[in-house]
Amino acid sequence: MRAMVLPAVVSLDENPAPLVLADLPRPVPGPGEVLVQVAVCGVCHTELDEIEGRTSPPALPVVPGHEIVGRVVELGAGCGRFASGDRVGIGWIYSSSGEADENLSDAFRATGRDENGGYAEFVTVPEDYAYPIPGVFSDAEAAPLLCAGGVGYRALKLAGISDSETLGLTGFGGSGHLVLQLAKHLYPGCRVFVFARSEKERAFALELGADWAGDTEDTPPLAPHAIIDTTPAWKPVLAALECLRPGGRLVINAIRKEAGDRDLMATIRYEDHLWMEKEIRSVANVTRRDLEEFLPIAAELPLHVAVEEYALEDANRALMDLRSSHVRGAKVLRIGPRN
Repeated sequence: MRAMVLPAVVSLDENPAPLVLADLPRPVPGPGEVLVQVAVCGVCHTELDEIEGRTSPPALPVVPGHEIVGRVVELGAGCGRFASGDRVGIGWIYSSSGEADENLSDAFRATGRDENGGYAEFVTVPEDYAYPIPGVFSDAEAAPLLCAGGVGYRALKLAGISDSETLGLTGFGGSGHLVLQLAKHLYPGCRVFVFARSEKERAFALELGADWAGDTEDTPPLAPHAIIDTTPAWKPVLAALECLRPGGRLVINAIRKEAGDRDLMATIRYEDHLWMEKEIRSVANVTRRDLEEFLPIAAELPLHVAVEEYALEDANRALMDLRSSHVRGAKVLRIGPRN
């Protein structure tokens, strides 16, 4: 099968084409696993973290990719949740303990990092960690829901806002444009303010219903009760903490932060950034329950999912576009035929 493989951890500044097209054996599902023929796989910032070693794969080479949509084509022994031909999705959580806090468990294994992922024509996964895809979404629209959407839903829950409160979103890419719509659906009375560097991202946010959009360090009309940060940088963390109202909560939705501007955190001022009972929470991965809850809600709206498609062989270009340019929605690799 065709697959884009990461053979080594590298700096993308030194090697902008870290993935190599390879011909790999088609995987065989073990007991309790299903074999999925991949139609599409989303491109996520976490892949950049894997490639550059911020969350290194435990073994190399590895096939990245964890926003997977495809069809079940083979069942391992003991499987009964799906039938051959069923359309399913696979997210960042490949397997874990099955407990409520399985995202924090030492048993947590990530798709495309700890196990081969979806930048390939076929992938196996435990059947308990595959999810039916609502028919309202195309394959490409569904792919970002498996990570950007699911982890955004978890971040929104951790933000703990109510219907009458104000939510801030820092960064407006694959996750932010979904969280905005979710917040407006689940909390119709809440105000949503978007902080983004790009004028195009700010315009997109207003198009999707944001009540205000400004630059990262702009002052919004009201101090938010909570802010969700989805950026890879540290500067927005300081700006968000300073912007929060007393008792407000910052939720950092990132597997890793890049080191480029980390020294800015040495300028943190307790009286401006942390005092008055402000709170910081981080999002640690995603659970099976998050995705099981989120996908029906996404279909109920239904969420508007903005995507840009690339061929599998163009995965390196998609990753570099994600890294260097402002994204209107999400990027998706087209691997199998359109359904």
